[in-house]
Amino acid sequence: MSEGVVSVARNAVTSTERRSAASVSFGARIWNRTWPRLLAIVIALAVWQLVVLSGWKPEYVLPPPLSVGHTFFEQLIVPKFWQAMGTTINRALIGFGLSVLIGSTVGLAVSRSNVLRSAIGSLITGLQTMPSIAWFPLAILLFGLTEQAIAFVVVLGAAPSIANGVVSGVDDVSPELQRVAHVLGARGARMYRYVMIPAALPSYVSGLKQGWAFAWRSLMAGELLVIIASRPSLGVQRQFFREFANASGLLSTMIVILMVGVLVDGAFSTVANGVRSRRGLGVVRL
Repeated sequence: MSEGVVSVARNAVTSTERRSAASVSFGARIWNRTWPRLLAIVIALAVWQLVVLSGWKPEYVLPPPLSVGHTFFEQLIVPKFWQAMGTTINRALIGFGLSVLIGSTVGLAVSRSNVLRSAIGSLITGLQTMPSIAWFPLAILLFGLTEQAIAFVVVLGAAPSIANGVVSGVDDVSPELQRVAHVLGARGARMYRYVMIPAALPSYVSGLKQGWAFAWRSLMAGELLVIIASRPSLGVQRQFFREFANASGLLSTMIVILMVGVLVDGAFSTVANGVRSRRGLGVVRL
């Protein structure tokens, strides 16, 4: 009887120790991921403050971090700021959604057809390297100062990257895997649905990540050039602060734009790392 009680006690202690070790391990992982970013922020703020103290520019042109931080938190309680944020995020989601649809369709078509690859394969890469700002004169000429002009440029900026991600992913599928699938009866659309597209998923997710970066950058340029009445946005807010020489407001808005970009990029990176690790493609650190 006593031996049973001792055994139960030992098992309880062991399970408690395992939970504690797991908790410590989880906390250590979070800390290991967090402290480099915190250090980078501290270094950036220190350099910023040193530049301000050097007197390179007057403080009404380049305000110190504390002043910008105060303005940043003041903005968070202003309803118009959240209206501007909502407009910008809505435009980003619409533009990126259209880019995913168009880029994925074009990428699959090009990867399946040698004729299309020869005809427009290099054109897609050319569109990807073309600066988004170069499209705005044409967009304004075609659509005027409207939402369609902004969406047009966002799609042209993001869709080629997504299409190239699909093409690269399909091209990198192992020939051995394709031969095995062929022997097992996969043909045509079934081959793409059950073999090629799942195997190309890591490159596709990387293409989505790059496409988001191009879409966000195009949108930020577009909101400065295409200002629509009664439609507040982060771009309009930046232009307003620039015209009224409000450097603190301008920099705080730029910080918001940077934070949104970093958060979304981090989400894509998490998904991409998960997809790669499930396929045994994680980075090996020696």
